[in-house]
Amino acid sequence: MIKGLYEAHLPVSDLTKSIDFYTNLGLELAHKGESVTFFWIEKGKSWLGLWETERVETPYHPSLRHVAFQVELHDIQIAKKWLEERGVQVRETFGFKPEDQPLVLPNHPQSHAAIYFHDPDGNSLEFITPLILDEEIDFSMMELEEWYKRF
Repeated sequence: MIKGLYEAHLPVSDLTKSIDFYTNLGLELAHKGESVTFFWIEKGKSWLGLWETERVETPYHPSLRHVAFQVELHDIQIAKKWLEERGVQVRETFGFKPEDQPLVLPNHPQSHAAIYFHDPDGNSLEFITPLILDEEIDFSMMELEEWYKRF
C-alpha cells in the first residue's frame, strides 16, 4: 500500500531565504503562500513544506527536523562538490568530518551511502542512496572510498 514519502515539513525563520536555498538545490516550487511554501521533490509524488515561524531554534530531536533526499549513486559521489558550488557546506556527522564524506551506513539488512548538510535554519538534510538491499554484511560505518576498496 505505501509507496514512498509524500511530504515532509520543516520550520524556517525566513521564507524568502529558504526559497532561495531549496531552489538552489534544484527543487521545483510547487506553491508559495504567505507563511508556507511547498517544493516538489518528485513532481506529483513527494514534496517538502516550509513553514515560516519565529521559533525554529526550539530544542528538538534531530529526526523531527530531518529530510533525506534520495539520489543516484553517481550523484552521491559528486554531492560534496555539487553542494559547495552552491555555497552549501557539508557538516560533520557520526564523527565523520566533511572531507570524509560521503559515508556508508550499515543499516542492516540495507547499506546506504549518505552525505549531510544543513539548510539556513539548521534543519538536517541528507542525500542518500541505497548500496545493498536485503543482504546482511557486517561492517562499521566508513567512507564511501573505503567501501569501494573493501566491497
